[in-house]
Amino acid sequence: MEYRKMGKTGLQLSVLSFGSWVTFHKQINDGLADELMGIAYDAGINFFDNAEVYALGESEKMMGRVLKAKNWDRTSYTISSKAFFGWRGKNNKPNQTGLSRKHLTEACNEALQRLQTDYLDLFFCHRPDKNTPIEEVVWTMNTLIQQGKILYWGTSEWSGVEIMEAHRVAQSYRLIGPAMEQPQYNLFEREKVEKDYLEVFKNVGLGTTIWSPLAAGLLTGKYNNGIPEDSRLAIPGFDWLKDRWIIDEKIAKVKQLQALANELNVSLPALSIAWCIKNPNVTTAILGATKKEQLLDNLTALNVVNALDNAVMDKIETIMGNKPIQAEY
Repeated sequence: MEYRKMGKTGLQLSVLSFGSWVTFHKQINDGLADELMGIAYDAGINFFDNAEVYALGESEKMMGRVLKAKNWDRTSYTISSKAFFGWRGKNNKPNQTGLSRKHLTEACNEALQRLQTDYLDLFFCHRPDKNTPIEEVVWTMNTLIQQGKILYWGTSEWSGVEIMEAHRVAQSYRLIGPAMEQPQYNLFEREKVEKDYLEVFKNVGLGTTIWSPLAAGLLTGKYNNGIPEDSRLAIPGFDWLKDRWIIDEKIAKVKQLQALANELNVSLPALSIAWCIKNPNVTTAILGATKKEQLLDNLTALNVVNALDNAVMDKIETIMGNKPIQAEY
């Protein structure tokens, strides 16, 4: 396993991590979660990602039960939560969502209870909140750090401008600014990491815990001939994912990427994940495998990175419809 410093912090995260967005509670049970987290941990993964909204709190409860049963040394791994959407779904009342001091504080306390831990290593503002002053957000996160409830705070799907504004406020009041961002990043979703955040990387430093490196499974090739019944796009309520990814043009590109993976004698998922972590601005790529075989294959991405020389990277750009860039990651 390779470990990378999270931005300008001293925290080291495994370049591959394990998340629970759709998988926990909706796709896998405690037994399978226990097995998959065990495989991940034994492979050197030290970051496990979660959020209040995942399965409306049930995902954190499941991870908490697994971690308690595993009884791993708490200092050997990092866990996260995110706050914004709330966990009550349609029953959310005012102050049970957003980034107000009230909700962030209560969401943190609830996450600690569900995950059965004394502190969160990483705590994310899951989306920007136009209705809460950024000063309130920064002060609240700084207070949670001072209280020992969280160690680092960050953002998820914020713009580069919004992140820099948080840093401006933090500097103005001598507070701790956001250390990491969790954006979507994959071969089809590149704008934020490759363009929007460049000034943030350069000026203040930023760790990135990217989600959906396989584009909700599209980059596994499993949707090339339709939607399998046991896939996440077949889950009720995830039609928006289906509408976003199952597009003929994208499927055509996936098939070309599959041909390239075959030439390299690697799996398409491993190639796609390796492409993500080839970028030095990616601290860790969050895996969301639901089967042992999938996870073991995803882990081979660590070995595929070395095969991604400039020629291969240019072939990928050509397939994606971009001008070859002679990548020098």
